Order: sequence, then C-alpha cells, then structure tokens
Amino acid sequence: MARPELRSEAEPYGETWVYESIVGAVPGVDLTDLQAMAIQLVLFETGVLVLAWAYDLWTAVLPGTVAVAVAAAGSVVMRRFGRRTRRLDLPEPYRRLLFGSSIEVVLGVLAFVALVTHLFIFDPQTAGPGLLEGLFGPEPPVPAVYLTLLILWDLCYRIGTSWWAAVVALWRSLRFEFEPETARQLRRLDATNVAFGLFQLAMVPFLLDRPVLLVAVGGHVVAVAVVSVAAMATLRVRG
Repeated sequence: MARPELRSEAEPYGETWVYESIVGAVPGVDLTDLQAMAIQLVLFETGVLVLAWAYDLWTAVLPGTVAVAVAAAGSVVMRRFGRRTRRLDLPEPYRRLLFGSSIEVVLGVLAFVALVTHLFIFDPQTAGPGLLEGLFGPEPPVPAVYLTLLILWDLCYRIGTSWWAAVVALWRSLRFEFEPETARQLRRLDATNVAFGLFQLAMVPFLLDRPVLLVAVGGHVVAVAVVSVAAMATLRVRG
C-alpha cells in the first residue's frame, strides 16, 4: 500500500468540516480555540441573559447556559480534532470521507428537523406542557424561541459531527493499518470524541421529564462511545 502524502495543515477547503471552513474564511480573523469558544460563549450567553431579563424568563437561564456550554465545547473539540487529524499521515480516502463529504451537516440537519418536529408537533400533543411552554410559558416570546432554535441547531450539528467521526473512525480501523505512533494519536482522537459525548450528558438533568429527548441524547452518547471504543479496539498497527 502506497503511503499517503502528508499534507499541509493550511489546506482550508475539502480538508475541513463546514464549521472550520466558515470560521477560517472570515478575512483577517485567526482565532485560537479558546478565543473561538469565548466569543461563542459570550454572544450566546449574553443573548440568554438579555432575553431572560426582558421577558422574565429566569427559569430558562440554567438549561440555556448548559446548552451554550456544550455547544461551545463542541466548537473546541471540532477545531482540535480537525487540526490534529490533519497533522497525521493518513490515507486519503479516510480524510476525504471525514472532512470532504459534509455528511456531518446532513446528520445535523436530520437531527434538527427531528427535534423541531418533536417540539412543535409531538410535544404539544402529549399531556402536560411541552418543552417550549415549560421554559417560556404558554405564549413563548419570538426572540427567545429564535435564540433557542439557533442554539439547538448548533448542538445538533455538533452531535452529527461526533456521530460521523465515530462511524468513519470504525471504518478506518477496519480498512487500514497504521504506524504505531499514528495509531496512538488516532486512539487519542477517538477518546476525545467519547469525552465530548460524555460531556453532552450535562443536558440530561433537564430532560428527565422528556423521555423521548432523554432517550435520544442518551442513545447518541452510548452509540458514539460504543462505536469509538470499537474503532480504538480494532485499530491495526503495522509490524
């Protein structure tokens, strides 16, 4: 098997996830991981607090803050995962499938559409107040719903990326062999994906009375963990 050419980390398109391409395409902006996370936290959390003050929605601040924190952590994980992956000498099919297919966006869209359907169709048909009504009252303010859906989309995109990274990692492990040091780095990346999945469990306390969402989040975390661990266990090392 011919060894793939080690590419420069500076290749911005076709070698990045969509989120990385958007951030990297802003002219004159070169943010560190912590700076990107800080900006995202400040912008979203300011929106949460301002709307809570404007509409007296203080009960929604804690779940909103946790959701913002998980999304911001996902931004850091994606940037570091992508950067460290591109530093490795990896087979081109794996890199192309992981970054160039944009499947993570498709998975994020599917998760978001399912969530919106649940919030606006399924939830109102069940006994008791729906999630949005429980957070914002019987007449949810439009700006609060807008910000909520924006944050939820961010979460769904991170979830889609995490799931895709796990699936492609398992395919990679079954398909290719790697040098010992490369294999060690790949296992670290897979473990990072598992850690981010576990961090998403911070949302579980707010879903205990929402069995469908609870199963969806919990099932996602378990699935990512199982597939990623399988990818680590089946990783083949040359020699």
